[in-house]
Amino acid sequence: MNIVKKVVGGKCPICDTGKVFESNGNVLLLKTPKMNDTCSHCGHKYETEPGFFFGAMFVSYALIVAELMTFFLIINPFTPSTEILLLSFFIVIILTSFTNFKYSRLIWMYMLTPVK
Repeated sequence: MNIVKKVVGGKCPICDTGKVFESNGNVLLLKTPKMNDTCSHCGHKYETEPGFFFGAMFVSYALIVAELMTFFLIINPFTPSTEILLLSFFIVIILTSFTNFKYSRLIWMYMLTPVK
């Protein structure tokens, strides 16, 4: 449970003190989350090699599938047509895109960063 708290807090996977993202972004203002290059506390370089965050796309995919399945189970009894359901899926995908970007990178870092 401690790792979940660190991921949600956006803490460095090495020192658990520094912030990985300097800004959260805002989907309504089209401001993407801004990620720091290194930890301000321990100096850990977040992107350890070129293309390190390529795998975070798969984590992001898993997050959106889980979100859409949950959304479907909640909203399905109240939707009169498939078109409205698909439109609502599109809206959910857009509204959660920046959050998924942020948390998929954090989850990927915690999965692959060795503990020192």
